[in-house]
Amino acid sequence: MCRKTLCRHTSSLILATVACSITVTSAQDKLRTWTDVTGQHKSRAAFVALEDDQVTLRREDGKTVKIPLDRLSAADQAFARRTARTALSNELPAEVARAGGDWPQWRGPNRDGISQETGLLDEWPADGPPTLWKASGLGGGYSSVAVAGNRIFTMGKFGGETRLVAVNAQNGEILWNTPVGSGDAPNCTPTVDNDLVFAVSHGGDLLCAESESGREVWRKNFTRDFGGKMMSMWGYSESPLVDGDRLIVTPGAQDAMMAALDKRTGKVLWQAAMPPNTGSAGQDGAGYSSIVISNGGGVKQYVQLVGRGVISVDARSGKMLWGYNRIANGTANVPTPIVTGDFVFCSSGYGDGGSALLRLTGARGQVNAQEVWYKSSKELQNHHGGMILIGDHVYMGHGHNNGFPVCFDLKSGRDAWRPGRGVGSGSAAVVCADGHLYFRYENGEMALIEATPSDYKLKGSFKIGINNGKSWAHPVVADGRLYLRDQHEMLCYDIRK
Repeated sequence: MCRKTLCRHTSSLILATVACSITVTSAQDKLRTWTDVTGQHKSRAAFVALEDDQVTLRREDGKTVKIPLDRLSAADQAFARRTARTALSNELPAEVARAGGDWPQWRGPNRDGISQETGLLDEWPADGPPTLWKASGLGGGYSSVAVAGNRIFTMGKFGGETRLVAVNAQNGEILWNTPVGSGDAPNCTPTVDNDLVFAVSHGGDLLCAESESGREVWRKNFTRDFGGKMMSMWGYSESPLVDGDRLIVTPGAQDAMMAALDKRTGKVLWQAAMPPNTGSAGQDGAGYSSIVISNGGGVKQYVQLVGRGVISVDARSGKMLWGYNRIANGTANVPTPIVTGDFVFCSSGYGDGGSALLRLTGARGQVNAQEVWYKSSKELQNHHGGMILIGDHVYMGHGHNNGFPVCFDLKSGRDAWRPGRGVGSGSAAVVCADGHLYFRYENGEMALIEATPSDYKLKGSFKIGINNGKSWAHPVVADGRLYLRDQHEMLCYDIRK
């Protein structure tokens, strides 16, 4: 699909002409970014309807178009189905509108750290935006949150047990919690897929539960069932990826570095083995990253940062396609890679990692990864706060145990700006919403930075109202709110204009 066609199609709204001609009026007013299945093309539009596997969208110019459901990204397909179901079940219109602002998994709807929200504050008062509520009793850990409809999902350690926790998004009240497994405090952010929610404990317990009740559906264990292991001591941290009927995970075993499971039963569909010649940098086992989908080189594939660097697995067969070892470090490979078109950007820290841009080329089902540029960890590294691609530029925090703000051109690696130390200290977790970057520093400082390559523009900062240790849980923007998890507590801020 050419860019012009995508803009004509994918930016339109999904018309509410389903079965009984229900009009989702609140969703029609809610523009969001739609992405095609290749991940290469994006466009702004509002949802109107889903009928006979055809999605109707309304573009910003008011024109409506229809697109086959399977031409949209997995996240957008799920959004279309969920919104149509909500309309048919006669739920409150506010619930339908809120679906456009869902953050159902790690790093958001498309795992790129970008929220679809608009109409947000573009400056903050000195004491920060107003607080709506404060939740407690979430357990210990660095898990971020997933937001779906009127619920928030996270994980916490309660004594010697890890639990999956559901919270009411309106008032912060805990709805239920259910056991996941044992081990130290969790790092995983749950993944919500309509009626199911998936979570991974520090010790590798993989749980599938009902999102409504928390009732267990099935479970696996990465070590016991796959022979998996982590590259180092801080435990399993990935957030499982839902792709259609499949759940994709990273057990970290040599013969099951990655695996595909039936999301409803847990049945293993394939296991991807690591080749013997992956390089000497790093360590064997899973890393601390999460899987993203790429269609680079014309092949749908799952890209992941593991102990030996970046790897890619054929989505259909589970065959290992390529690996890139140079950026691996021997301590902890953490940041989720950025995928866009035929390119993959990857970064890792801890002194001996670095950053690189890879170009994917393919022929006859084979894919090769070619290094476009590489920078040592002294020049450019991301500790564990993540990176954001907006247009042609990447925004992130740079430095080992640091989050110095930096913006650079993706294709060349040349800096657009690099002001030095930001307003906070320590590593910085970064997300983007409505043209602004939300930097959450390790010391609890929040910063609002305009997402522009022209210059570093700080639009406000404040110190969050709780401090239970290092502020490592990534911030989340959904439904006009900013959610900040801090160990057993969470704050919800109103960031609407």
